[in-house]
Amino acid sequence: MENFIIGKNSRQGKYLSLGEEPLKEKGRLQIGDNSTIRSHTVIYKGTTIGDNFQTGHGALIRENNVIGDNVSIGSHTILECDNNIGNNVRIHSNCFIPEFVIIEDDVWIGPSVTILNTLHPPCPRFSDCAKGVVIKKGAKIGGNVTIGPKTTIGTGSLIGFGSVVTSDIPENSVAVGNPARVIKSKKELKCVMNFFERPYIWE
Repeated sequence: MENFIIGKNSRQGKYLSLGEEPLKEKGRLQIGDNSTIRSHTVIYKGTTIGDNFQTGHGALIRENNVIGDNVSIGSHTILECDNNIGNNVRIHSNCFIPEFVIIEDDVWIGPSVTILNTLHPPCPRFSDCAKGVVIKKGAKIGGNVTIGPKTTIGTGSLIGFGSVVTSDIPENSVAVGNPARVIKSKKELKCVMNFFERPYIWE
């Protein structure tokens, strides 16, 4: 039996490993239609991916992930196992997504974002302890942000680049700093280029 099933109109680069064997047996890797999988990508068995999926070069996606439609995983990004990613999600290059993270629809994650999921590593109850990071629908995470364990980024919120998130961020908020603090509502943002009345007015 093949280790993977891929839908129609798939474009694939060189030196791929699709259906990589995890330590524990999992079902086949399934990828929907119209995928673009670039060179040196590794995707494990047991992951299910929707239509219009694409990776950059050297992406690593572990087993038992559920990934929706229109998702992009950037070059050299690592996605560990047992995550749930919605539709229309963009994860840029050099990101680290650990286990048990929930990323809802329409989330944008900038380059070099790191998510951490364990309060006291290594924990003998890791699979229970590590759950709890949630990035809600439409949130935007700036480059080089660190998101700590047990945190929720609210719907539509914006996290400024370089911030360290250690507690929950309310919906439609702008948060910056280390630790990240809410400084304004997203509606209070101004477009410094004067292209729009304010950023995200198009949403």
